[in-house]
Amino acid sequence: MKLQTLFTERRAVSPVIGVILMVAITVILAAVIGTFVLGLGDQVGDTAPNANWGAEFDANGGENGTVTFTHQGGDAVEASELSITASDSTVFEAMNAAEPSDARLAAGDTISREISDNFGGTTTANLVWEKGDRSSILRSITITVD
Repeated sequence: MKLQTLFTERRAVSPVIGVILMVAITVILAAVIGTFVLGLGDQVGDTAPNANWGAEFDANGGENGTVTFTHQGGDAVEASELSITASDSTVFEAMNAAEPSDARLAAGDTISREISDNFGGTTTANLVWEKGDRSSILRSITITVD
């Protein structure tokens, strides 16, 4: 092979490279279209907020008490997307979480819930984020009531 002809060749890009590029573009387009057709693109924005939460239980010196979760930093969270649940369904019997003063909870804001008078024992209280059909436990605390 002559070295001079190698550097003076005037042909375009190899047909093999062209085919590889066309296949890559087709695969990328198929993946993007497939995500939106299957509805996976709708869930991209529905992720749990990235926030730090403190948890505290105040027994109030009796059989009942209050579980309080404090936003300690990170993303602000819509109060309507939060709930406080427990592993034992009798803990918060027919009681709703106390409404926070703001519609969005930011650093320093709290959300709390009182314990039912007839509960005694140990359970786990969870701060749960729910939006649409997605949910996530943001913080948990184990509480014991005598």
